[in-house]
Amino acid sequence: MPGTAHGGPTLAVIAREAGVSVPTVSKVVNGREDVAPHTRRRVSEVLERRGYLRRPVARAPREGVGGLVDVVIHGLDTSWATTLLSAVENATYRVGLDIVVSAARTGSGRTGRGWLDRVADRGTAGVLLVLVEPTPSQRAWLRHHRIPHVVLDPISVPPPGVPSVGATNWAGGVSATEHLLRAGHRRIAVVSGLEDTLCGQARLAGYRSAMAAAGLAVLPELTVMGDFSLESGRRRAGELLDLPEPPTAVFACTDQMALGVCDAARERGMTVPDDLSVVGFDDLPEARWARPALTTVRQPLNEMAAAAIGLLVRLMRGETAEADRIELSTCLVERASTARPPVRGGRAAAPS
Repeated sequence: MPGTAHGGPTLAVIAREAGVSVPTVSKVVNGREDVAPHTRRRVSEVLERRGYLRRPVARAPREGVGGLVDVVIHGLDTSWATTLLSAVENATYRVGLDIVVSAARTGSGRTGRGWLDRVADRGTAGVLLVLVEPTPSQRAWLRHHRIPHVVLDPISVPPPGVPSVGATNWAGGVSATEHLLRAGHRRIAVVSGLEDTLCGQARLAGYRSAMAAAGLAVLPELTVMGDFSLESGRRRAGELLDLPEPPTAVFACTDQMALGVCDAARERGMTVPDDLSVVGFDDLPEARWARPALTTVRQPLNEMAAAAIGLLVRLMRGETAEADRIELSTCLVERASTARPPVRGGRAAAPS
């Protein structure tokens, strides 16, 4: 890396003032993880006081001027990811931006090491984080280098001042469960998402709220957790369907898990929806292609991508976000995977 910052102080000057080595300053400037927090803070304070910038401030998109946006996503191996990326590409194309896509590939939603180096080397004007969560030091690096970032579908509540875009997951969980209640189901199970994610918590809370409003207990044996994947839905649904008294309906908190629930039912000789009603969440393309087509809660991915890119463009232009958090409405899409409960013991449950 260069020894000066566009006419500013050298790394040696920064190191001497902070009382550390030049390599340590270089690590802080480049967003490396292997620096003690108190050392990082001390070096960052000197960098800010001295006005050190590794790179010029990224040019903001204006009429006739493009820019590069880094899209960092948790992985690329699901239809959710490809659907969302298509929506992001459409949104950036409309405003004259180009994108570079990176996969976090950490398995935990955390961004991996080396990502910030690539951002700096490319002269990125802004960053869109999709279902990933940067570390505090990575956020500090972005702030220091004046690279705005927006979180799309955040894993946890972003810190103040970091704009994010999501969906009304709680309301979606309520509408999915209420749909099954209206059909007459009372023994309704849920396959939730990971409990350490905002969307997983909210969708499960929506299910619990709808059950409570109907005067029904949320039974521990009917509440299981998946990891959003088809296989986890199939495995956890198998546990539910093997109970002495299995559920008559299952709300799975993603379409992939819902399709896994349908697989588990078929493996046991059951028919959806005659023997088991299933509702998913997302409204991915496979929800329409499935047989029977999947009743699901539509998450407005196109609108979410457009809103996130709109926020990012405002920040890249030096404007402020009108709100830190935007939530777009979900809606229930009724298809063929739900029906009234099967007749058991001589009669079916009456709808409310």
